[in-house]
Amino acid sequence: MQLPGFVQEPAVQLIGDKCYTSLVEQFNVGDVDCMKLVLSKVLGLGIVVGGSLLKFPQIVKIISNGSAQGLSFESYVLETAAYAISVAYNYRQQNPFSTFGESVFLTIQDIIILLLILNYRKSPRLLFAAGLIIVTLSYVLSNASIVNDTMIAWLQVAAIPTGLVSKIPQIYTNYVNGSTGQLSALAVFGYMAGSLARIFTTITEVDDLIILTGFLLSTALNAILTLQMIIYWHSDKLSPKKEE
Repeated sequence: MQLPGFVQEPAVQLIGDKCYTSLVEQFNVGDVDCMKLVLSKVLGLGIVVGGSLLKFPQIVKIISNGSAQGLSFESYVLETAAYAISVAYNYRQQNPFSTFGESVFLTIQDIIILLLILNYRKSPRLLFAAGLIIVTLSYVLSNASIVNDTMIAWLQVAAIPTGLVSKIPQIYTNYVNGSTGQLSALAVFGYMAGSLARIFTTITEVDDLIILTGFLLSTALNAILTLQMIIYWHSDKLSPKKEE
């Protein structure tokens, strides 16, 4: 079956000549490898689109309530750094955008949340310092003459424990407060679904044990946050020590 050129070209770019020929022209739906690739691409694009909006509910919740109470600043600092490194590493490795695109959007959204936390804590000096660090980090990671391919690979290795550790302060904060505070349920559940789907897309499209290990471990901690969200669903209790 021949599709119009404006449909065929992006389809070939998405799944490659071999799978396009097998699935579209020959209609070989029994081609397991190509069917897995198509599923991975669809999931990957879905994750990227979802990632562009994943933390929007969290941002809206902070602004609408005029508070970032219950959110761990340390968690977001570490998570932002891990995402930024992941974006730089995947870009340098020329991995398909569908396998890491959500990290780009999540980095931007995390930066917004960080600035909002500092804003509601009324810390203008920290707000300025955070902005300066963000700009500097973006420049350094994007400049190959400063951070070469070997260095970025090691940074990606370091980003795995950094990303994992980033979730621990939030898990601890939830536990101490007996509440998830201003933490968005949509963001938490979206994280869980996205991390599970990302394991599949990484196994299917990216032959990189470093990245896969990171997603596997991250999913385990996302599961703890998801469980806390369910357990503390009706709890409004917040520890005075954790208030802004």
